[in-house]
Amino acid sequence: MARPTVTVFSPDSIADGDVTLPAVFTAPIRADVVHYVHTLMAKNARQAYAVKVEAGHDNTGDSWGTGRAVSRIPRVHGGGTQRSGQGAFGNMCRGGRMFAPTKIWRRWHRKISVNQRRFAISSALAATAIPSLVMARGHKIDGVPEFPLVVADSLNSVQKTKDAKSILERLGAFQDVEKAKESVKIRRGAGKSRNRRFVNRKGPLVVFDVSEGIDKGFRNLPGVDLTMVENLSLLDLAPGGHLGRFCIWTKGAFEKLDSLFGTYEEGAQLKNGFNLPRSFMSNADLARIINSDEIQSIVKPPVVDVIGLPQKSNLIRNKKKIGSLNPYQRPERNDASTGSISRATRKALKGNRKSFYRAASKDGDFAF
Repeated sequence: MARPTVTVFSPDSIADGDVTLPAVFTAPIRADVVHYVHTLMAKNARQAYAVKVEAGHDNTGDSWGTGRAVSRIPRVHGGGTQRSGQGAFGNMCRGGRMFAPTKIWRRWHRKISVNQRRFAISSALAATAIPSLVMARGHKIDGVPEFPLVVADSLNSVQKTKDAKSILERLGAFQDVEKAKESVKIRRGAGKSRNRRFVNRKGPLVVFDVSEGIDKGFRNLPGVDLTMVENLSLLDLAPGGHLGRFCIWTKGAFEKLDSLFGTYEEGAQLKNGFNLPRSFMSNADLARIINSDEIQSIVKPPVVDVIGLPQKSNLIRNKKKIGSLNPYQRPERNDASTGSISRATRKALKGNRKSFYRAASKDGDFAF
């Protein structure tokens, strides 16, 4: 994930030196930021649409008013045809307008913070260097020798599709192109008749710094996209808002990333005021931090005897609680003046009548 150097391969898949890994590949990977920015960026390519302003109002019509035992919806003028007398204009009527007709002045586009957009691109670039994320996105990279894949600058002069195909085969990346070719399907929906009939999966993204005909050599391969390193877009690095696009870099483009995005020692040279985002935690293994000797030595021991919550008492019926709340309460007496029955009398109620009267007269609860 964060190696000091990366091997540079020739078009024949032979190691041809190495290059220092740019610092942008160690940026924190924030899938939430990437998804949010991608959603806003995708809205900026929309074209306004709306229904015709006069749609549903082609006929003349007025309400018949009350008194005819029909609804007060506007009705078409005239007679002699089926259309006369039919409801018009309303959204519940046949041939009427829609409710709240769409307008072209809807807010189609979204403004995006420049720094937030650069943060998302940095996260997407860092994700392209992790093979597990690239494979999770669906790319076929079993034969790729190393990640990130950097090719010598002679790749810029490839102008023939057959040469580009042979280079990708030697680099182990043509399997991903075949996957994109086999995934071509007819689009579902109305887009079939709007010049976007076919859809297919994404293949490799070739990033270069100087074009010497490379766009001619790779543009006919299905699923392969090309872009200059200065024009890196989140829509190419994370299609659909999903991290892990398979990227093939030229050596010149790979070395230019430090000047574009900067390092942790100095800011970016080609992006004014931008500094690489830093992780909140240098070590994201939270369990290892908590169980370390430094943390455990100062943590208080766990409490074994956990005292439960006190049981709530009814302050209206519980005499002990009433006495604690009102110390001036009249003391309870078991005489006839209070009208209360003692415990012995209540117990005697369960026996025969003689024992009841005997206990009642003894306790003084009743006067005979």
